[in-house]
Amino acid sequence: MTETTLPRKMSKTHVIVVGNEKGGSGKSTTAMHIVVSLLKRDFRVAVIDLDARQKSLARYLENRENYARAHKLKLTMPDVHVLPKATEGTREDMERDEKNRFDTLLQQLRRDYDFVLIDCPGSDVHLSRLAHAVADTLITPINDSFVDLDLLAQVNADNYKVERLSLYSEMVWNARKQRAVADRGQIDWVVMRNRTSALDAKNKRRVHDALKQLEKRVAFRYVAGLGERVIYRELFPKGLTLVDFRDSGQDKMTMSHVAARQEIRRLMEDLKLPGWTEAAVAAE
Repeated sequence: MTETTLPRKMSKTHVIVVGNEKGGSGKSTTAMHIVVSLLKRDFRVAVIDLDARQKSLARYLENRENYARAHKLKLTMPDVHVLPKATEGTREDMERDEKNRFDTLLQQLRRDYDFVLIDCPGSDVHLSRLAHAVADTLITPINDSFVDLDLLAQVNADNYKVERLSLYSEMVWNARKQRAVADRGQIDWVVMRNRTSALDAKNKRRVHDALKQLEKRVAFRYVAGLGERVIYRELFPKGLTLVDFRDSGQDKMTMSHVAARQEIRRLMEDLKLPGWTEAAVAAE
């Protein structure tokens, strides 16, 4: 895809990693809206899709490019890279190859872009662990259920209190230690609760309470994510987002569209990405 000719707005590249080890949590939808939100604020953005088999985020962006070309629309585009996992050699050989290719690509992108967003596959693979260890902001979307919460911690079946951390939380803890050793950097871990229902329910409150317990214990920031809205899924074939809906030749926005846009704006504010507040003010 054609990269932007805009000058960089930040002196240091900020790496955003969107990941967990479970599919169906809205990672690609979340990542896409973050990418377009940053592009709309004139940041230079690159994307690395580590799931070379499904390529959900890369396909979303490919749909966007094709739709813009077919309808003669001017839609902002990031620079997109798909990084496949190694398939030949011993495990040590493959991991060495993956690390070399990952480090080389990231180093190249750091020279030209304000933000690099890395979309991880929904499984525990070496490339995903490499990405987590270089994150400045780690975003973990989870669905509004104890099935997804189990990704982070196990809870007591009777009182729903957190009993122990799960493997993914331990992996993030190890990534934080690696990051501290590598450059004394810190990972801002943001857990966002996706596909929440507008209806109140005991299960919804219990998931909320468990996440609040974990927030202090594991040191992440717990924020509201994207609601359960059909519009998020409908936009995928066209590669569109709620951020650029008015620029895409679509019909008049409904109240549901407006509410979804508000969710995206709130999410971007909650992420507290560097330069966002200043850029948003300048654009208004």
